[in-house]
Amino acid sequence: MFIHQIDEKVALRLIEPRDAECLFALTDASRPYLREYLPWVDHTKKVDDTKAFVDSCRKGYAENKSLTAVIQFEGEVAGVVSFNQLDWTNRTAHIGYWLGEGYQGNGLMTKAVRALTNYALRDLGFRKAEVRAAVDNQKSRAIPERLGFVKEGGIRQAERLGARYVDHVVYGMLDEEWQG
Repeated sequence: MFIHQIDEKVALRLIEPRDAECLFALTDASRPYLREYLPWVDHTKKVDDTKAFVDSCRKGYAENKSLTAVIQFEGEVAGVVSFNQLDWTNRTAHIGYWLGEGYQGNGLMTKAVRALTNYALRDLGFRKAEVRAAVDNQKSRAIPERLGFVKEGGIRQAERLGARYVDHVVYGMLDEEWQG
């Protein structure tokens, strides 16, 4: 099992079935906030939807295709950070994340993404870590920028959010650039 203690208050832990109810509650409590940039929020209507998500995450981990961890802050589940895709052929880890609205401003996501980047580039021996974020999502974009990721370019109309499409900015970190 994947468990990483970042500091005395923050830890990452592989997502487990027991997390479904608290993740659904966190999603539900943060729904208006999360909906702005996360298309799955409107499809997560009941705890069974979150249970299905957890099951798919566990399957991806078992198949060595992804890794999804809950972010624990002072013992409470605060959000999720993941390798949405582990591209073993190209040695690239694609990182995604979300945080409950009430946990913003504690530096949790910067710590979590730093830990996952370090894990990808140092422990797994990957060549690159990548983060994509909607152009207007300044909070999400601030994470890779704060960690020194290089802005590599953009993808037009990369994601559908409700009735609109948003462009993405792509950030990358190469193993030789990573300062950890």
